[in-house]
Amino acid sequence: MPDDEGLELTVRGAEKRDAGRGIARLPESARQRLGVLSGDTVVVEGSRETVAKVWPAGGGTPDGVVLIDADTRTNADAKIGETVRVRKVDVEDARSVTLSMPDDVAFTDDDRAVELIKRAIQDRPIQSGGQIRFESLSADPFVVSETSPDGMVRVTGDTRLKLGKKGTVSRVVTSVSGGEDEDAPTGVTYEDIGGLDEELDLVREMIELPLSEPEVFAHLGVDPPKGVLLHGPPGTGKTLIAKAVATEVDATFITISGPEIMSKFKGESEEKLREKFEEARENAPAIVFFDEIDSIATKRDDGGDVENRVVGQLLSLMDGLDARGDVIVIGATNRVDSLDPALRRGGRFDREIEIGVPNEVGRREILEVHTRRMPLADEVDVDRLAARTHGFVGADLESLSKEAAMTALRRVRRGGERVEFTDLEVTREDFEAAMAAVEPSAMREYVAEAPTTTFDDVGGLEEAKRTLERAVTWPLTYAPLFEAANTSPPSGVLLHGPPGTGKTLLARAIAGESEVNFIHVAGPELLDRYVGESEKSVREVFERARQAAPAIVFFDEIDAIAANRDSMGSDSGVGERVVSQLLTELDRLADNPNVVVLSATNRKDALDPALLRPGRLESHVLVPDPDVDARRAILGVHTREKPLAEDVDLDELAAHMDGFSGADIQAVCREATMRAIEDVAEAYEGAEANDHADEILVTQEHFDAALGVVSAADD
Repeated sequence: MPDDEGLELTVRGAEKRDAGRGIARLPESARQRLGVLSGDTVVVEGSRETVAKVWPAGGGTPDGVVLIDADTRTNADAKIGETVRVRKVDVEDARSVTLSMPDDVAFTDDDRAVELIKRAIQDRPIQSGGQIRFESLSADPFVVSETSPDGMVRVTGDTRLKLGKKGTVSRVVTSVSGGEDEDAPTGVTYEDIGGLDEELDLVREMIELPLSEPEVFAHLGVDPPKGVLLHGPPGTGKTLIAKAVATEVDATFITISGPEIMSKFKGESEEKLREKFEEARENAPAIVFFDEIDSIATKRDDGGDVENRVVGQLLSLMDGLDARGDVIVIGATNRVDSLDPALRRGGRFDREIEIGVPNEVGRREILEVHTRRMPLADEVDVDRLAARTHGFVGADLESLSKEAAMTALRRVRRGGERVEFTDLEVTREDFEAAMAAVEPSAMREYVAEAPTTTFDDVGGLEEAKRTLERAVTWPLTYAPLFEAANTSPPSGVLLHGPPGTGKTLLARAIAGESEVNFIHVAGPELLDRYVGESEKSVREVFERARQAAPAIVFFDEIDAIAANRDSMGSDSGVGERVVSQLLTELDRLADNPNVVVLSATNRKDALDPALLRPGRLESHVLVPDPDVDARRAILGVHTREKPLAEDVDLDELAAHMDGFSGADIQAVCREATMRAIEDVAEAYEGAEANDHADEILVTQEHFDAALGVVSAADD
């Protein structure tokens, strides 16, 4: 029998795609006890009552919880972790609904804008006094000011929607055509943060508890934390987390931007800082947020007189915070090492939380956030997009989504015609175009890519392929097996062999097979004449690889920076320091199986022996000149899509190429093709030859001539 009294359930945050939709997701056991089905309406009762539409929760959702978004939590006056009572209710269809708009909405006299709002709330249960956010129109919520009939109602296609502002009522829409309700955006809430669930839990633990339950810390006999420092690469969501906390926590939120408090007059900067903290105390509980805190709190040894005084004042103010926990300081920076060390001790910033580059699961959540209100075509695979966007941070994925939407808009516009938004749809091709226009900021400083080369593009070298697959692909694919065996994969692989045998091609192919980021580092580009700069470049390469993991760092011509230190001349010592830094970084990789180092050289004997020991570049893969079978396979790769004549015998060609490397074989194929093009170009005059492209045919005679040219060049 259904439970008429309702159930007491614990509030959890909604799924990313549900934000702003007025949905309550219930586990199967709760739905059965309440006797509700998908689409039914329930009352969520916290300190207040609100209504929501029931949808089933995922299989991993524990019993005894309800998943609701920020709007529903606000309307019920309930926070995450609190208990609410949920019960079934029957609602009538609304004849009319009036929404009061925030003052900052620049409303236009446009039926299309009103209809868009109507479509967003269609089939949604609402009641007077409830709030609905439309992020694209205002950061503040719309408020349901009146419904007919009174009480809890459901918006339908026949409901008359009125938009009011300061006592006026704007245009009315009485009907809307077809389709389900589209996702309505929200303000900055926990549902707007994807891929940072663990980090968000840490922030909430450090901020929400001291503000909402300070007595817990008194019972434990410890002071509540005073500050949280968020650090990580640009665009990963540090500021967004602070804004979401401000929305979700019932506290005054004071933002301090470094440049706005700096002054050329002595003492004025410190006074402005004191005023901000005094404002926080007067309006406690309060959160003081320093965005880009490195702009005002750099190391005092490196700054000028003004900067040093500001740092000193900030330290004093944080020490002077009351132990009641009613003022919390949040700092955000992407240059954490530049902060003054005194700021980073316990009692000031009690916890440092790294907001890193998201993994594939995180990117999937972020894409859900930014595409939840997009009219996506059925062919758009968000999972596939997440897998292809290695190195993308949250800001990059937002840019990707916007660029795809703008591409769709440009596609449907015809000569400045008015675009009907109901016809807009974002397709897979729009996202492909956006992928070409947006590059990952986490990898921007280096030559980084997600290679499309695979082992199908590498002829022969079967043993080298197997060794690389075991050293690189297995750790990324079979991590649980390595854990079960209590062993770590090799951290580095050295490809060595004669020039032109395919070492670089193999490195790109294994990156393509593994579908991970590929950072191509040419050895000489790391060297700098200034003391310390070369070592810094090596550190930055590895740091960026760790941030963008899983990643492959490929050092081409590694002998240029890692030669034997005993044989180095009496230079400035740059070479020795670079080798030492490289050894140190390789040792640190033992703790990060998601970063693999590949290197290539044709002078293995010139490398420093310390680099070649186990634990560093321990797997040595010989890439030899190809034998006859490998030469045949390489010919097959390079002639795969060429128009070959019937008289071309690739087996015979391979037999006559003894001593040719893979690069030589590619050169032969290219030269033979050039001769075939030359024959057609000379047979016709000028541009007329382009009309006879289908006559190009690469013959055995062309290959024989090419063999003579390439072998003569080698000799």
